[in-house]
Amino acid sequence: MAHVAAAGPYSAEAGYVEMGGDLVPTPTNGRMHASAVDRRVRELAGHDGPVTVRGRPWGRAFGLRGLQRLHGYLVVTSDSEPTEEERFLLATLVRHTAAALSLAFAHRRQRDYSVELHRVRQERTALQRQLISIVAEQAYQRAVHTLLTDVATVGGGEEAVTRALHSLTGLPALVEDRFGRLRSWSGPSRPDPYPEPDPGRQEEMLQAVARQAGPIRVKDRLITLVRPHGEILGVLALIDAGGEADEHAVLALEHAATSLALELAHLRRLAEVELRLHRELADDLLAGTDTASAYARSEAIGHDLHRRHFIVVVRWSNRTTDGSFAETVGRVATALGMRSLLTRRSDHVVLVADARPRARALYEALAVETGTHSGVIGVSAPCDSPNGIPRGYQEAQRALEVRRQSREGYGTTFFDELGLYRILGPGNDYRQLEAFVHEWIGQLIDYDSRHHATMVDTLTRYFDCGGNYDETAASLAIHRSTLRYRLQRIRDISGNDLANVEDRLNLQVATRVWKIVLGGSG
Repeated sequence: MAHVAAAGPYSAEAGYVEMGGDLVPTPTNGRMHASAVDRRVRELAGHDGPVTVRGRPWGRAFGLRGLQRLHGYLVVTSDSEPTEEERFLLATLVRHTAAALSLAFAHRRQRDYSVELHRVRQERTALQRQLISIVAEQAYQRAVHTLLTDVATVGGGEEAVTRALHSLTGLPALVEDRFGRLRSWSGPSRPDPYPEPDPGRQEEMLQAVARQAGPIRVKDRLITLVRPHGEILGVLALIDAGGEADEHAVLALEHAATSLALELAHLRRLAEVELRLHRELADDLLAGTDTASAYARSEAIGHDLHRRHFIVVVRWSNRTTDGSFAETVGRVATALGMRSLLTRRSDHVVLVADARPRARALYEALAVETGTHSGVIGVSAPCDSPNGIPRGYQEAQRALEVRRQSREGYGTTFFDELGLYRILGPGNDYRQLEAFVHEWIGQLIDYDSRHHATMVDTLTRYFDCGGNYDETAASLAIHRSTLRYRLQRIRDISGNDLANVEDRLNLQVATRVWKIVLGGSG
């Protein structure tokens, strides 16, 4: 009783020792409220319980128990509600006091009851082991808390959390997103390739785990959800095929889930801010903005706008163009190595990408992601500066519309592969016409200029005469064999095949534009 005050803000109000089947108060008991305390202690009948003492807000009677009997009571009061640590110290003192009383009784009966003494020693050993176990458990809890707090402070993300969890438990640890795709794995036996999730089963599993208060076992996994503010962001799990996970592993898993939830919530807020800045810049670039400002803003968000860019317009007929679809397009583009700025319009998503997309890679990946091929993608010609991005946006939209109106209405169309369709439709100017002419007969124009030849004029007359050799030769006042030679040279110089319907059409339009619209000038 003299050492109770050392355990916290306590006072030893009274003590009782069991003798002859009765509880005998110790001589040091205070006289004030003695009868009320005595009555209350006896009412407890061997159980711990609260005790009311005037002027002391908190009071409790602790039974001093041996292995099979009650040795007495210790009544403790306090001016305030004890903390968790103070309660632990008091409980430890009570246990030691009970053990001491057990030893005292055993010592008194030592000569006559050696068997009883042995039992008391066993009781003491058990109490010591229990105390050691409590101390060890608290030390483990502190170690778990400290390690995961350090992980959260450093900001290592999912990889750091799974590494810490693996080191604490010795079991493989993993993080999946809410759709069942692996995000991080630490420890041995990682599946390669990682199994594709089943959406239906994944949703059932999430609902089953969400109904439980803590981790639950699903086959060979001990699983808990990562859900800050109630929203499920992912799954944290331990692989425990041998059933080795104990209460310590469960504790570590719960702490890790809490730490990861805070980390993912923070990263999500940062991602939302970054995404908003990306969209605002993309919107301004598509509408037309100051070049210097565009470069400064792109550098601030880590995007190199000095590179050649392509505008990519994505539209999927069975998907609403909302934030979720835009996020899907951005995630797929990133997975394909496309560095881009992303924004969306009412019926399509726009990427300002710093490299030309691979022919069908983006389309095929989105088809897998959405579960349908009913999508259209239009890609602009390269934009060499921010000033060209509004024009590139129009080109990508035109490419998309050409694809939509074609016989094969789904897939990817590049503006610089449209040929004749590039100069059809509103909004075209001489630059588009000149670019088209240069693409199809530019080499012939250059050849004529260097060699003072008439290859373009020969090709024009050939088309004007409907491809008739005799009429063409007569209009040019040359022999038929000379015409054949020139047409072969035209094929060799331009690399186009006059027998190909598509090439023939584009070449004829190019010669007409060169002759009529551009005045037949080089």
